[in-house]
Amino acid sequence: MFTGLVEGVGEIVELSRMAEGVRLTIAAPFPAAELTLGESVAVAGACLTVVAITNQAFSAEVSPETLARTTFSWKKVRDKVNLERALKLGDRLGGHLVTGHVDGLGVLKERREGPASLLLKFELPEPLARYVIEKGSIALEGVSLTVNTCQGNTFTVNIIPFTAQKTTLAHLRVGDKVNLETDLIGKYVARLLGPQGGEPSDLTKEFLARHGFM
Repeated sequence: MFTGLVEGVGEIVELSRMAEGVRLTIAAPFPAAELTLGESVAVAGACLTVVAITNQAFSAEVSPETLARTTFSWKKVRDKVNLERALKLGDRLGGHLVTGHVDGLGVLKERREGPASLLLKFELPEPLARYVIEKGSIALEGVSLTVNTCQGNTFTVNIIPFTAQKTTLAHLRVGDKVNLETDLIGKYVARLLGPQGGEPSDLTKEFLARHGFM
């Protein structure tokens, strides 16, 4: 489990193809020796398992499923990636609950630089649009962000200068793809309100209204 508060930007220093998937070696901005084998690190928003460690870098293997759902298919040596170590119980939850299980890819459609922030407009797959709400949370490349506006299958976010400096988001160009994870709670609520095994759910809008939740 993660919060979407990026600890630093790492660099892919080695990428090798395996029989299935790929193996990445990433130079970390924090002491990689502090990691342990088997622990989870969010790399560009995807939860990966540490399989090897040196003083300055760690390695992780990317499965075929992860390759199919993320931007790792296009990653190459010297690419920068946002990194976050797993949340500890008792840590402050400064962002929002992020699993590192990427839902799909967003595409940058527009970027506008303002005097105090960078506005980015993304398009996401139609089935994911229902999980994105105005002023809700979304994770892009592992960064916890607030949705400014949403319409159809597009939404906008604002990147403040601090986030621009500490993550890879400021380097995105129109047409670039990003790993996208929608709000965890929103997905469960949508599942509960939707059909279950072909049968209507008992949890309806009328039920919620009757019990004071709407």
